[in-house]
Formats: sequence, structure tokens, C-alpha cells
Amino acid sequence: MKRFLVAIDQGTTSSRAILFSLSGKPIYTSQKEFTQYFPKDGWVEHNPNEIWNTTRKVLTNVIAKSKKLKGKILTIGITNQRETTILWDKKTGKHVYNAIVWQDRRTAEFCKKFKTKNREKIINKKTGLLIDPYFSSTKIKWILENIPKVKKLAKKNQLLFGTVDTFLIWKLTKGKVHATDATNASRTMLFNITENKWDKYILKSLKIPKKILPEVKDSSDNFGYTDNSITGKPYPINGVVGDQQAAAIGQSCFTRGSVKSTYGTGAFILMNTGNKKIYSKNKLLTTICYRLNGKTTYALEGSIFIAGAGVQWLRDKIKIITNASETEKIVKKLKSNNGVYLVPAFTGLGAPYWNPNARGIICGLTRDTSQNEIIRATLESVAYQSYDLFNAMKNDGLKPNLIKIDGGMVKNKWFSQFLSNVINTKVIRPKIQETTALGAAFLAGLKIGVYKSLSDISKNWKIDQKFTPKISKQNRSYLLKGWEQAIRKTLI
Repeated sequence: MKRFLVAIDQGTTSSRAILFSLSGKPIYTSQKEFTQYFPKDGWVEHNPNEIWNTTRKVLTNVIAKSKKLKGKILTIGITNQRETTILWDKKTGKHVYNAIVWQDRRTAEFCKKFKTKNREKIINKKTGLLIDPYFSSTKIKWILENIPKVKKLAKKNQLLFGTVDTFLIWKLTKGKVHATDATNASRTMLFNITENKWDKYILKSLKIPKKILPEVKDSSDNFGYTDNSITGKPYPINGVVGDQQAAAIGQSCFTRGSVKSTYGTGAFILMNTGNKKIYSKNKLLTTICYRLNGKTTYALEGSIFIAGAGVQWLRDKIKIITNASETEKIVKKLKSNNGVYLVPAFTGLGAPYWNPNARGIICGLTRDTSQNEIIRATLESVAYQSYDLFNAMKNDGLKPNLIKIDGGMVKNKWFSQFLSNVINTKVIRPKIQETTALGAAFLAGLKIGVYKSLSDISKNWKIDQKFTPKISKQNRSYLLKGWEQAIRKTLI
């Protein structure tokens, strides 16, 4: 009988479930997009019911496929959009407000007031993060203070909080398990990454009751069983990990100094720093890469809020493309960007700027500018933002000589090559590009003994294509100078 692992990959724009062979090969994928809500400027929300219903549907599809293939599903891993915040009623299971998405900037003003010099230092030391609307804590605070019934539920001990993984575990187990893993906990700005527990000082500062928070487990652990009414029979959930950390695992970034860069809705660069926490002097984040058998491995991370979301904007909002895949053909026809730059600060800017009030601009327009230059500028902007992050790493004394890349955008060979040109570093794309889902599946398999160790997992990683820098130093400097000028205009 064939044996399979399943990964639920609940992302920012869609929910997916993937059936993997034990060697990490994707056998079958089910995917469903769901609605993005933008109620006000800088606000981004999801409906938790849509998240749950799409997840349930894709999981059911994958289970049905495994039966057709006469195979057995051994375990389920979950990976998820991080920081996105859901609060729900413990008795009814109903959410009290929409999920506030990681991109949402509604608490920017509060963060500004909360950010005293001393407090920022303390919180950075405890959590590895900066005070920013990006993280879950101020989203929780906003719901507690703005939705009337929520405080009552909290007083009655009837309120639960979770990032998306926690919400899905709770739903899949029919309310039997309220838990998260250390990687997701480390993105809330409530978790002490040295002591590995919820931090009393921060909870008190933000007036968030500890009893609404989930239990924090290892990334490879027992998270209960799915309920028969949902999946037909119980399946164990044995791996839970935030999406960027999952991609690092799927890319076998297990050694200190190894780096992956994921280009999905946003883009995220993660460097494994081993058992050592490195605090950046250039506004990168210190976070948990994974926690196994109670031992924590740390990472340094840079976040770009808009990557593939910029291409989505070209398609859905200004409607100059019908499909993301056509961008490669379009940009190849252009010899240069013709001086056009786009800074996609649609929801502020992430690292290393951390400016929630920045807004997007297109500059360098002339009478000759066509929609093709705007398409190219959108793709280029992701490479330039990556340069900013790698430059910050370099200024922190860390210079990787090789970057493993993944995510939807890297299917575009032009983009992958341009990225290598701009960051002036060798870039490697793996054979299996479903690295995020794969990371969750690997962790689930590790718990039940499918893999004996991390090095056992590494044996499944294979190279698809290498990209090496192919532009002159002069040309690179010229392009980056144009980007720096564009950024300055955004930050005014």
C-alpha cells in the first residue's frame, strides 16, 4: 500500500492541501482561493468561515484522492499565514470579528504611541520583534477594545485567540485542542523567545488576558486527531509551523548560516542562526526557526509585505494582465525598465524601513511609458526590496554566498535571474518548489518516525536550476541608485 503525508498550506490568498509521497514528491494538490476584504485604507481582513470552509474542502479532496490511489495517509502537517489574528467564542465556535490579516495596518497609530524607547528595547529583547502593526498582539488588543461583546466573553472565560494554525487545529479536532507551535507563537509579539513562554510583562502592558492564549508546543509534536465528522476517520496532526519557517525546513536550511528566500504574497528571507539569537542593528527580526524536542533553533528574518501581491494588483485592480504567468513573456521584450520604478508600499513598508504610513508610488514616467514598463517595475521592485534585506544582513556582518529560493514568483526565470543580478549572489531553485507545504509534511513525518532526523529529511532536497549574476557592477549600481531615489520619495 502506498503511504502518504498531507500538508495543509493555509495562505494569504488561498487554502491548499497537498498529498506528498514519503520522498517529498507532490502527488495531488487541491486549492481554493478566498475573498480579500479591504474595509478601510490599510485594513485587510479575511472571513474565518471562508478560511475554514476552503481548508475543509481541499483536505476532503485530498483524502478522497488518496483513497482512489489506494494509499494510506500517515499524518497531517499544517503551515499557515503567520500573524493573522482570529478570536472566537469557545462555546459556539463562532468568530467574534473577521480575521485581521498580517498585512493590516490599523494599529499603526497605537504602535506609534506605545513605542517608547525603553519599551521597544525590552520588547525587542524578549520577542526578537519590533513594535509594529504587523504582529498579532496589537490586533488582539484592537478586537478586545473595539468589539463590544468580546470583553464579556473574556470575563466569562469563553474567548479564545489563535493564529490561523490554532484556529484550524481547534476546528479540525472539534474544539478538543487549543494549541500552536513555537514558530507561530514567536510572531505574536507576546512570546518570550528565550524563556519559551508567553510573556507576563507584555500581556500586562497590552491588557491581554493570558487565558485566551493557546498552549505552545514543539513544531513537530502531537496536536490531536481530526474529528471523524470532518475527515471520515481520525488522522493525527503532527507538524505545525509558520509558513516562512516551513519553507526553511522544506529547503533543508538546517545548518547555521543557510538562507532561504520565499516569494509568495509577500517575500521573506530567513537565515538559520542555530542555537544563537542574533539581534540585528539594521531592523531585521530575530525569530524562532523551529523547536524540536524542546530545543530552539533561531533565525534572522527580513519581511517584504508586497511581492506576488503586486502581481495580483496588476491583475485584479489595474487589470493590465490576465494571468501572472504572462509577465515573464512581457518583461523579456524590454531591454530595460526605461527609468520606471514602482515602490509597492500598499500596506506600508516592512524591513528594513518599518514605515506603516508609507504608500506606494510609480516614478520615472514619460510619454513613452507603457503598461509593460509598469509590469516590469512591479517584478523588479521585489528584487530591489530583497537587496535592501540582504544589505541589512551584510551590515550585521552576515553575508550569505548562496540563496535558496521558492514561492510562486520564482517559476518566472526572468525574475529569478534579475534577483541574482541585483543581490549579486548565486540563487538556487529546488526541484520541488512546494517547499512551504513540504516543510509542514516533513515535520509531521519526523514526529511519527518516517524520517529519523533532519539530515534524513535533507536527502530529499534536489536542485532544479542555478542563477548566477550576469550584469556589470556599473549597471547594478545604476539600477540600485534609481531604486534608492524612489524609496526616498516614498518615505517623505
